[in-house]
Amino acid sequence: LAGCILLAVLFTSCGSGPVVVNNEATTSAIRAAEEVGAAKIPGASLYLQLAKEELEKARILASQGHRDQSESMLSRAQTDAELAVALSHADADKLEADKALERVKKLRQDNQLPQERK
Repeated sequence: LAGCILLAVLFTSCGSGPVVVNNEATTSAIRAAEEVGAAKIPGASLYLQLAKEELEKARILASQGHRDQSESMLSRAQTDAELAVALSHADADKLEADKALERVKKLRQDNQLPQERK
């Protein structure tokens, strides 16, 4: 009987099974980055790829029973995905500003008055 109890204690203390972690916020952030075109923007695509890799690592850690490390990796993945979204928006804003500047330059050229005769 003592041997069975010892065996049961050893069995339950050695290696835990898979844990369930909530990765919904992370997957949503990655999806948002994909939807705004982060994959096409050099700076943003790096962070999107990192987020995807970190999500996969988090899933592996969770399957191995490492809840804290998995949640930490999910947090990193979510942050990287959100950064990819921000960089995508910044790139789009820069493109829009450049186009507006070009329109202003063209309008100035078109509206220049001929020089007065002396």
